[in-house]
Amino acid sequence: MKVGIQLPEVEREVPWREVREIATTVEETGFDSIWVGDHLLFRDPLTGARGPLEAWSTLAALGEATERVLIGPLVAATSFHNPAMIAKKAATVDDISGGRLVLGLGAGWNRVEYEAFGFPFDSRVSRFEEAFVVVSTLIREGSIDFQGRFYTHLQMELLPRARADMPLLIGSNGPRMLRIAAPHVDLWNSWYTGFDNRPEGVAPLMETVDDACREVGRDPGEIARTVAVLVRLSRGKGRIAGSSERPDVEPITGSPQEMAESLARFGAMGISHIQVVLDPIDAPAVAELAEVLTLLR
Repeated sequence: MKVGIQLPEVEREVPWREVREIATTVEETGFDSIWVGDHLLFRDPLTGARGPLEAWSTLAALGEATERVLIGPLVAATSFHNPAMIAKKAATVDDISGGRLVLGLGAGWNRVEYEAFGFPFDSRVSRFEEAFVVVSTLIREGSIDFQGRFYTHLQMELLPRARADMPLLIGSNGPRMLRIAAPHVDLWNSWYTGFDNRPEGVAPLMETVDDACREVGRDPGEIARTVAVLVRLSRGKGRIAGSSERPDVEPITGSPQEMAESLARFGAMGISHIQVVLDPIDAPAVAELAEVLTLLR
């Protein structure tokens, strides 16, 4: 089972210099991947307004700052960019990183940032469906003629061409979203709130993925299963970001051996890759988790 780290999002304001330090620590301590949330603005009565650095700019910088680890958005909101531009950004970041991008896609959900930045919040799944067709076709085939309800791309060519085997990931538990993506994606992901941060909670979601695959004629075994997991370390405050946007769940905690055993249970459930959301999220926490990674392997 691969183990990656989710970079800070709205826990606190984190400048690029510290983001880079966390990323290089992730790579140096043996983790497999680095993930970036694609969000723009949160508002919370406890913490006020917060926003992270822009995701695609960060991914491009990470592609240069690291050499080995996989990188990817968890997940890129198709609402925030024209879909042809998402494909263009993905191809560029993948080239910068030497072919290490995993392209995670989703419909977005946080109404605050939609209203603040002027993005339409209506028909998000229908908009995602059209955007997904455009993005996946451009990545896999390099060109598209598309005229839909929301997007039009005539004689669109993605040049330079993207790596045709770039992994595509769907970040959703919704049956309709899964049916849209199932014919084409390589990986599925759920955030820890979707399964209460417990291995037992993953099984029903994986059955939903299986059902979507069968409905569209896809072998369920062709889609790898990944989940984001919340882990609290010694300096953790017990609440991720203090934000109502991310409901409280019980984090994985305990001794390094106990945490390794807890994470291993996800692998036993058929999860091939976990993205760890750390409490706290900083370079010393990554170094502390590296002991757990050694025991896990």
